[in-house]
Amino acid sequence: EDSASFSLSSQSLPEWITFTVATSLVLYLVSYTWFLPQGPHLGDAYLSSIQSITGPSPAPTIAGMLTFFAIVHSGLASLRTYSESIIGPRAHRVIFALLSLPLSLSALSYFVNHAHDGPAHWDLRDLPFVHPLIWSLNALSFLLLYPSTFNLLEISAVQPPKVHLWDTGVIRITRHPQAIGQVMWCLGHCMWTGTDTALAATGVLVAHHAFSVWNGDRRMEERHGSAFTSLKSRTSVVPFAAVLSGRQKLPTDYWKEWARPPYAIVVAGTIGAYLAHPWMMAGASLLGW
Repeated sequence: EDSASFSLSSQSLPEWITFTVATSLVLYLVSYTWFLPQGPHLGDAYLSSIQSITGPSPAPTIAGMLTFFAIVHSGLASLRTYSESIIGPRAHRVIFALLSLPLSLSALSYFVNHAHDGPAHWDLRDLPFVHPLIWSLNALSFLLLYPSTFNLLEISAVQPPKVHLWDTGVIRITRHPQAIGQVMWCLGHCMWTGTDTALAATGVLVAHHAFSVWNGDRRMEERHGSAFTSLKSRTSVVPFAAVLSGRQKLPTDYWKEWARPPYAIVVAGTIGAYLAHPWMMAGASLLGW
């Protein structure tokens, strides 16, 4: 399939209205039950449960939160084939989202609050090239999104979720762009902070995505069989390895596979996320974590 393709004619206004209403409702319910002061404070109970095992220090706490998230996230992904055969793809996606969202937001909020806690093993922030280098690493990491995430109607289960076999765009460079992007994001944040908290988060995230590379290939081969075997033979996990070895031939008009509306939105969102860092830090601090 052609990744990051976009056709305005295939978009449906009623589906986007459903997406807006459903997404707003889910985000409010997750916020109410997990974070908001007037809710049941499930997020506080979750944090206390993690720290009852890891202790109160930030580094083991973020490691524990990310480990639990990894187990739930990869576990549900591994059960997808069996789950969908019983409850259907839409119900599986809803359960996946309702469990993954609060766990990921909790880890992100805690990391934002404690990324600079603990001893710093290095401080490179005064070097003139470090900020541009880190900014570039993080910006590129957001471009390495798995192509399925571009169809928001599918992610939200407004349209039936599918397991796609992408063959163009970023897949020509790396078969697991999200894993590579996560490593780049971790490298950038570790260079900037150098703290125990950042190193602990990086260790778990990189390990989780290394597992996801193996697990993803296993699930895709189980789902698509020889079609995935063929794709695997002409792609690589390490960026550009298949291109350099001659197994992948980039077309002369390869740039057209990137010059698409979804990537323009990603670039705008990346710049917006960078500019919104002060508000992200302020919002995370309101949790009192």
